[in-house]
Amino acid sequence: MKLTMLGTGMATVTECYNTCFVISDQDRHFLVDGGGGNHILKALKDAGVKTTEIHDIFVTHEHLDHILGILWLIRVIGTKMNQDKYEGKLNIYCHPELAEAITTIAGLTIQKKVCRLIGERIIFVPLDNGEKKKILGCRVRFFDIQSTKAKQYGFTMDLPDGKVLTCCGDEPYNENNYEYVGGSTWLMHEAFCLYSQRNKFKPYEKNHSTVKEACELAEKMEIPNLILYHTEEENLKNRKFLYTREGQEYYHGNLYVPDDMESFEL
Repeated sequence: MKLTMLGTGMATVTECYNTCFVISDQDRHFLVDGGGGNHILKALKDAGVKTTEIHDIFVTHEHLDHILGILWLIRVIGTKMNQDKYEGKLNIYCHPELAEAITTIAGLTIQKKVCRLIGERIIFVPLDNGEKKKILGCRVRFFDIQSTKAKQYGFTMDLPDGKVLTCCGDEPYNENNYEYVGGSTWLMHEAFCLYSQRNKFKPYEKNHSTVKEACELAEKMEIPNLILYHTEEENLKNRKFLYTREGQEYYHGNLYVPDDMESFEL
């Protein structure tokens, strides 16, 4: 299985795309968030992912930089459904309040002939904390990250070879979620900025962490692979080098600081 980072930036970036990614098993794809606009369509195209091959989407929370791309996908996939160019159903996993919000926005902004598919072939799958689903043939457990800003879910995915991938959303890991995060082979964790630049970017005011805290967490939990994302963009040109250099002071596993469109074999 392969993970492709379609975007790696925080909400207001302009030189890269907002954080979202896709997990692929050949021609089957599980999309996580959509970023903040229709650039999601180009990102998927550049990644070689056809919208007709996406049947599972997870939306972590309600912020603009995560849901607006989802609305474009509803429009595009719904149109393909009406043209008999899309087989089956599209499942959109999220917590119930978010399903209601996306449906409302879709109704205000997308043609009725597409919106009428919601509930028929575009299916919102409401999630409770700890709920399990089967996606790409793998068990996926969704959990409430206990955000202090907006209700948000992360997930843990049991990969076919016994490895475990966990996404903590875009806020720091909460120790109450140890049952989901502990024992992960791959951990995806936000890192808003370098610890050395915390006074400049003020991550704690936004309930985000720095490279240092994310790496200390992965080291303490003995997680072998750590992916950092949802970053500022002022250091974008040298981000990989700078974040890796600082992170390796606190973490001794495999540290990944991906650029947009970078892929990993899981």
